[in-house]
Amino acid sequence: MRRQAMKDDYQKLSRYLQRLENELQQLGWWSDLPPDGEAFESTAPFCHDRMTLDQWLQWVFIPSFQAIIDAEKPLPEKCAIAPMGEISWREESPETVTALISLMHDIDSLVSRHE
Repeated sequence: MRRQAMKDDYQKLSRYLQRLENELQQLGWWSDLPPDGEAFESTAPFCHDRMTLDQWLQWVFIPSFQAIIDAEKPLPEKCAIAPMGEISWREESPETVTALISLMHDIDSLVSRHE
């Protein structure tokens, strides 16, 4: 991928990550304290056996992708966080999670198009 196109994607992804943080904060799903250290040792996808999805987004996903952007590393070939959001938050009212899941679809689309 051309360098300028990649920079544009980094900027767009950075804005998406900021919006993701904002959405989680507005929902009251943002925490000042990280999960305990053992939660980060999980080998399960999304650390689902030791973290809620919102914790994983805050403490794993957002920092990991921000590190990729900061180092200008290649983006992963695939990203599929929206389906996990749909499953994890299926008990929430649609009004609560629609914007958040839509944003997660946008992130998936942006990252996955680099395959």
